[in-house]
Formats: sequence, C-alpha cells, structure tokens
Amino acid sequence: MFSRLLAAVPLAFLLFQSGCATHQGMATFDEKTATKPTKAVYLLTVTLKNNLVPAYQPKLESVKLQKHVQSEYPVVIVVEADHLSKNETLSPTTGNNYLLRLELEPGEYSILGLNSVGQSMFIASPFFTPIVAHISVREPGFFYLGHIDATVRERKGPEFHAGGVLPTQEQRLTGGFGGTWDVEITDQWTSDRAKYQTRFPALAQATVQNNVLPSFNRGRVQAWWELNNFKEVP
Repeated sequence: MFSRLLAAVPLAFLLFQSGCATHQGMATFDEKTATKPTKAVYLLTVTLKNNLVPAYQPKLESVKLQKHVQSEYPVVIVVEADHLSKNETLSPTTGNNYLLRLELEPGEYSILGLNSVGQSMFIASPFFTPIVAHISVREPGFFYLGHIDATVRERKGPEFHAGGVLPTQEQRLTGGFGGTWDVEITDQWTSDRAKYQTRFPALAQATVQNNVLPSFNRGRVQAWWELNNFKEVP
C-alpha cells in the first residue's frame, strides 16, 4: 500500500506544482481584436461541484496544458483564472461556474486538467480534475471547446483521486482523497454564447467556431493517471 502511494508521488508533484511551468493569464480582447483576431482564443465554460463534502466547493485556480514538443522535459502551461472568469456561488446545487479564455500559440496541446482548491477559514486543499483532451491550434480566431461539468463523488476501488494521492488530513476533510470526479463534456453554446457576450460585450462582434472537445473518456484518463508521468503524450 505504502509503496503504491510512493510510486504515485511524482505525478502528484507534477500535477500540483507550478514553479516549473509557464504561467499566463486569460485572454483579453476588444471590438477590434474580436472582429479581426490575430491569435487563437479558445472559449471553455466549467462548472465544479463537490457532492461528497458539500462544505468544500472547489474554486478553479487554473487550467493546466501540455504543449507537444520534442524535448526531454514536458512543456507545461498554466493559464490562471481571473476575476472576469468567475461566478462562484459556493452552492452544492449550482456549483462554481467559470468562463475561460485560453490564448494559445500554434501547435499541438493536451488539456491535462483543471487545478482548483477547496477551502474554509482554516483549511485549504487542492483538487485536480483530469481532462486529457487534445487540441490542435492552427490559425487565429475564436473557438468554442464546450462545457465541462465536473462533480466530486465517493471514489470506489482504484479510481483516480479528486485531489492528492496522499491521505493528508486536509485531503480527507475536503474529499480530495476519498473522492473522484464525474466529468461530462457537452455543447452548450446556445446558452454559453449569451453568458460570454454579457460578460465580454466585444464577443458579440466575433465569429466563434465550434470545436467541442470529445466526450470524457474515463478509461483513458484512468490509464493516463496510472502511467504516472507527463512524458507520454496523452
């Protein structure tokens, strides 16, 4: 049991550390760049809930991506959520909701997952929602990746953890250790378009192409999690 936990430590470290990653903020734009974009911007909405320990609703901190390049070390990009992204109700019914804008240079990427935190006055503990979805960035424009609905529930057997793999007190109290994620990716552009245009009026002038991510593949994500490193391209 203990050797299995130790074997998983490198993955946990990579998932939650961010000192070696490239950090960037959410994309910004005005009416000019909305109508004639010079870079690729990917729109993605997210809802996070914790049904296992409702007192600790996950708050999104960042999106973690890996750029596929010929390198000895993985190129990890962390896109940090800003205040314009957030609609955090802390309600276990509606969850915390986010309007994300990922600005990416041309290349091949994997969206590894979502970093979030469950916290109270005295406790803060990380969550990680694995997505492991591939996107190809080819040209400037606006692209809609879909809506991710992710909910923490009780983990069964060897299912991947909702948070860290070590049973710390914080991870046990928040559901990070005892929980896993149920994830659903859907096309909700009809309703998401209105949300984006309300928060970012310049997008009313933009042409947004549909590029919805494939359905969440739990078996593939589980295998990636157990592989225990980022050198294998998802």
